[in-house]
Amino acid sequence: MTLDLRLDPFAMAAAFSVTLLGLVVVFLVITTYNDVIALILRIDKAWANIDVALRQRHDELPNLVAAVRDVMAFEQDVLEEVARRRAAYSPEAPIPEQAATSEATSSAIRQLFAVVERYPELHSHRNVLDLQAEIARLEELIADRRELYNDSVYRYNTRISQMPGLLVAGLFRWSPRPFFTADPADLARPDTELRPA
Repeated sequence: MTLDLRLDPFAMAAAFSVTLLGLVVVFLVITTYNDVIALILRIDKAWANIDVALRQRHDELPNLVAAVRDVMAFEQDVLEEVARRRAAYSPEAPIPEQAATSEATSSAIRQLFAVVERYPELHSHRNVLDLQAEIARLEELIADRRELYNDSVYRYNTRISQMPGLLVAGLFRWSPRPFFTADPADLARPDTELRPA
């Protein structure tokens, strides 16, 4: 009895096709995985940068409130609102909650700045001007970093929502990340009218 060692050309073509398809799938999974991991790390870095700016603002607010408290004797409600918003800050809170708190704090700061503008005696205090400039700088920094964070989240969410990322996301249980946005109620224009005592 002799063995026929000739290979069937169709079997060879099928085996080659299956191997090639397997390699393509493995390549797609690996490249998609690496792309998504890079986006996750980018989001984490962007969030860490926001967190640093939020903490800096959180630390500066009591100094500003203390500097203007005596002069703004009948504007206590404005100062209390800034203090209340500062107290609501929690770095451990979920991102949507931190975003809402951040926007509400920014609104309270804008209201405080508008009221400060109406007190000429505060403009002669160098420390008030310095604190105001520092907080304004931090507000701009937070806005810039929020934009970078949201761009990174957009790229990540898009990547895991499209093919082949959608399949890989299911495999690794990746889910969309929240944007750093505020509740529309927190975006309302602050009341800066002066009220008598």
